[in-house]
Amino acid sequence: MSDEKNDLSDDLNDMLGDAKEGAKKAADKVSEKASELADDAKEFAGDAKEKAAEFAEDAKASAQEFANDAKEVFSDGKNVAIIAHFTLIGWIIALVMNNGNKTEFGSFYIRQMLGLLLCSLVGIIPVLGLFLWLVVLIAWIMSLVSALGGKMQPTFLFGNQFQEWFKSL
Repeated sequence: MSDEKNDLSDDLNDMLGDAKEGAKKAADKVSEKASELADDAKEFAGDAKEKAAEFAEDAKASAQEFANDAKEVFSDGKNVAIIAHFTLIGWIIALVMNNGNKTEFGSFYIRQMLGLLLCSLVGIIPVLGLFLWLVVLIAWIMSLVSALGGKMQPTFLFGNQFQEWFKSL
């Protein structure tokens, strides 16, 4: 019986030794894998920083390009001239836009439209008003077509007088 105990004890010691050795090998593999993963994470972080820097640079360039395009759009005054043609609110918006970046083209049509708006107010007179509104509508259409075409052409009514009367705008 004592031999059996010794054999069992030896077998148990062998098994414990094998288990310890297996655990040590497993720990070494885990440590090695963790080291590889840490290196991969550092590499990924470096790539992410590089890509973020490239993205920020591209975004900054795009924003600058957008700002330049916006300046170009407002610099010719054509947009201001077209906006001034659409209702009193449009005229006010065009006036504010033109004050930010004054252009002769925009100012010309702001003066034209102020004159036409005032003429349309005179259209309140009963019978004469209908005729006057029709004339103002035709002048408005002709003015809008000229603004869309990029020409500074005064309206046939009092276009030159509008320019003189409202020259402070």
